[in-house]
Amino acid sequence: MQILHIPCLEDNYAYMIIDEATKEAAVVDPVEPHSILRVAQENGVDLKLVLTTHHHWDHAGGNEKLRQLVPAIKVYGGSIDNVQGCTNKVENGDKISLGAEINILCLHTPCHTKGHISYYLTGKEGEDPAVFTGDTMFIAGCGKFFEGTAEQMYHSLCVTLGSLPKPTRVFCGHEYTVKNLLFSSIVEPDNVRISQKLSWAQQKRAKGLPTIPSTIEEELETNLFMRVDLPEVQEKVGCKSPVEAMREIRKRKDEWRG
Repeated sequence: MQILHIPCLEDNYAYMIIDEATKEAAVVDPVEPHSILRVAQENGVDLKLVLTTHHHWDHAGGNEKLRQLVPAIKVYGGSIDNVQGCTNKVENGDKISLGAEINILCLHTPCHTKGHISYYLTGKEGEDPAVFTGDTMFIAGCGKFFEGTAEQMYHSLCVTLGSLPKPTRVFCGHEYTVKNLLFSSIVEPDNVRISQKLSWAQQKRAKGLPTIPSTIEEELETNLFMRVDLPEVQEKVGCKSPVEAMREIRKRKDEWRG
């Protein structure tokens, strides 16, 4: 399973997933179709699937054009998410296969949008899995609660995604890592892992390199929104429950001008 970053727009990422045995490929959130086709041609792959995380234009806006350019392609999206160009609607727990070795599990992770889907991929034995989280989980952050509640984001982040195997690689929809960690370091100034990762991320961005992927293990250590179960994090934001802390941290992040 080969995964390629494809920078799009200002700070979005699309991703190409290649089954190396068959050279069949899927693409996640292909908002710039011509960039996707160029990468596919450069790598000699056959585009089979689009995995759309959610309906927002900067993720689903390229689907119709890509279908025109690759008429046989299948476009997957959440069944209640009104995804442009969707040919195959998916629900939580649905399974898709790519090539000879890649299995894709659809996970309903609502809050940013009602029908947001994250895609959990496993390949050949011994290979770390990967999850494509769109705008539900960012590296060291999460998406705004546009269509959902703190309860939903807690379940999506801490229960659904947080229970994936710790080595799972996390590929999210935007390059927001430095700002997320700067905010986190204000709330948890004594978290050494956050300060270390912030320094690392700043060095990466200074060289024009992506800070993605992370891992579920790293996120449990450095993502404030995935740490709301911890009494010390609840105490820092004056809350007594994980959901209350989730709501308060999101409110502070929305108001923060870093």
